[in-house]
Parts: sequence; structure tokens; C-alpha cells
Amino acid sequence: MREGSLDAPVRHPLDWNDPDFFDMEKIEAELERVFDICHGCRRCFNLCDSFPRLFDLIDESPTGELDGVAKKDYKQVVDACTLCDMCFMVSCPYVPPHEFNLDFPHLMLRYRAAELKHGKGSWSARALSATDRNGKLAGLMAPLANWAGATDNRLMRPLMERLADVDPAAALPAFHYETFSQQALDAPEVERTAPAHGRKAVLYATCFVEYNEPRIGRAAQGVLARNGVETRVVYPTCCGMPQFEQGDLADVAARARSVAKEMGRWIDEGYDILALTPSCALMLKFEWPLLLPDDEAVKRLAQATFDVTEYLVDIAAKEGLAPGLQPVEGTIALHLACHSRAQNMGNKARELLKQIPEAEIKMLPRCSGHGGSWGVRKGNFETALKVGKPVARDVYKAAPKYLASECPLAGMHIRQGMERIDAATPAAERKPIPAASRHPVEILAEAYGIPL
Repeated sequence: MREGSLDAPVRHPLDWNDPDFFDMEKIEAELERVFDICHGCRRCFNLCDSFPRLFDLIDESPTGELDGVAKKDYKQVVDACTLCDMCFMVSCPYVPPHEFNLDFPHLMLRYRAAELKHGKGSWSARALSATDRNGKLAGLMAPLANWAGATDNRLMRPLMERLADVDPAAALPAFHYETFSQQALDAPEVERTAPAHGRKAVLYATCFVEYNEPRIGRAAQGVLARNGVETRVVYPTCCGMPQFEQGDLADVAARARSVAKEMGRWIDEGYDILALTPSCALMLKFEWPLLLPDDEAVKRLAQATFDVTEYLVDIAAKEGLAPGLQPVEGTIALHLACHSRAQNMGNKARELLKQIPEAEIKMLPRCSGHGGSWGVRKGNFETALKVGKPVARDVYKAAPKYLASECPLAGMHIRQGMERIDAATPAAERKPIPAASRHPVEILAEAYGIPL
């Protein structure tokens, strides 16, 4: 037996059509096996709150070993997992092909899927995960929805806490009356003299860009047009990451089939598929094929999909970016999003921003702590801030002009952590905080002088 492995991690398909997948007794047996290995290793002690909870349960048990922990307490460990994938992709030496065959995030997912199957899922979590429904309704009354969601709204936020289990202090994304798909109809003209002219790409809008941050989509559309790439915006439905977090695998599989069918005709016409946020790219490229390993349309979509930063770096490497990039003033603090790292494609955000002349970049490799809808829920928000505090502290000390992350929710969360640090800092020592976090493609658009 080899202790650890230098081989690339290999993930097995999720056998969610097997009734044993939802058998809680079998799940608890596998949790016991995996937790005992984690207890003997403890390499992931500082990743997220799942591992400290597990190790505290063991250390405070009567025996000081896993056999002293009640199986009902395993849920505490499961509930703390944000499915960031960093234990699997970065830290764990026992992932497949190692014979210990550990996949901690997918085991947490299996537990949640079994809970949902047996009627124990959270209603409030499912309500939060209905991003298309929420986005459409909130967009119709965007000013009112944004007023209700503001952290200083002492009328509505306590109500949201009671009804939807949302922490009243958690910053929530804004909504827009015009979706990105609607705004994208006024597309910029494609630069036909650019080196990459001839490429064609579909922008998979993602629910967040579609309803909450269309500026990211406009930036991507503008930068790609400047580089000669013809684009279309297509948004059949959300990728299902919010439902994936809750263990609703049947819902995710249905979404995968729907989107793969819609994107298939664009792939037939020679279009590449670009996801505008890393969580959605991760779903299309990796998680969907593991849910539906025999679906050829899903496989084909996975092979045709790029993260938007990955795609622009590919243009830079093969054809070269279009001329016209100008320096941007000030330091860029760049957070490396967990779901970007989980795509195993390298640090494409940094490579992209390095294309800007004289770019000064400060890397932030630690997790933001947010974890999607997990991070705004009561009971999780303060934990999320604690996990993300090292990143927020590093950015605050650096006092950069820009805070950037490929994950918009991570950027928002880091900025909120900075506000907490600022509030605890003596007035004479306080530093400026960027007004908002940016996606790297927005900063590239600024360097090109593209108005957003």
C-alpha cells in the first residue's frame, strides 16, 4: 500500500439510481470508515468547518476515538460541508486511485440526498435554491426586492430570517429588472480584424449573471467581441448547483439533460460553450457527467465547455489577445475561487489579468468561506465569515484598488468580512475598501476601455 498518492484525482460516477445509495445505514457505515481515516490524518483541519467539527467530536468523546462519537452527531459534520471540493482536489492524499477511495464531498452529498429522499430536507434551503423562480419574481419588482434584502432593513430582514432562515446580517445579491439575456440583445459589434476572429461562443448566462450581475455578462460579451469572437447568449435554466447542494440529484439530472439538449444544436454549428461563473462551469464539465455517465449529450457538452477566463487565456495563448489593453491603476487583490481550482485548469484568472500591462496582482489562495446559499443561512453566516477571515484580513491590509474573484458571491462575502475588520479598527488606522468586488473579465473590459 502506498501512503498517499501523486496520481491525479479520479472521481467515480455517482450511482444515485441504486437504492443502496440512499440507505442511511450503509451511508453511516461509509461515514464511519471515512471519518476514521480523516481522524488519523487531519491534513484538512484548516480547510472548512466540517473537519474541526469532526475532530472536536472525536477529541471530546469518552474514548477520544471515533467509536466514542454518536452516529446522530455525524450530521453536524455533513451540515458544515459547502461542497467546495478543496479536500478532494487539493488536500486529501487518499482520493482515488488510492485504495482508500475517499471522496469526502460526494459522501456529504450522498447523506443529504438520503435525507431529502426520506423527507428530511430543509424547506427554507429548497426555497433559497429556486434561483430561476426567485430571480424572475424579484426582477419584476427589483427596487422593492433590493430594498427588502438590504442588511439595514429592520422590517424585512427579521421576517426573512423567520420565513427563509436567512441570517439578517448576510449581504444578499441585488436583482435587475432587465436580465442579462435581455441586455445582451444590444450586442457590441465583433472586431473582424482581431486575431481570434472566426471563433464562435455561446455564453451560458448562469442564474447569477442572468438575474443578479448582468454586468459580468456584458463585460464578457464586450471583451470577446473586441477579440473577434461572435457570441450568442443562451440560458435554458439554472445549472442546478443550488439543488446539488441540497442533494436533489433527480432535479439536477433533469436540468443537465435539458441544457445539454439545447446546447447540442449550438455545438453542431461550431460554437464553444462558455460558463460565466466557476460553479456552473464545474457542474457542466464535471458534476453532470458523473451524474449521467451514459448520456452522450451531457458528455459532449462537458467536452465543449470552458470557463470564460479559461477561454480568454486560450485565445491569448493561441491567437493572442486583440491590442488595446491599457494599464489599470492600483493593485488587484485576486481571490482564487474554490470552484475554479476544482476544475483543475490552473490559475486562469491570474493568467488573464497578467495580460494587462503593468498589472500588479496580489493572490488570495484561501477559501472565502461562503459556500453559495449555505453561507447566507442563519447558523452558517458567522461560521462562513470565520473561515473567510484570513482572506478578508489579507485584502484589508493590502488596501488594493480592486477586489476580484471569479465567484461573485465569494467576492461579496470577502468584502463583507473586510467591513467587519474595518469596524473593529481604530479610526486613524482604517483603510479604504473597494466599493464592490469584480469578476476578472470586468477588469479586462476596463483595461480595454469598454463601457459597461
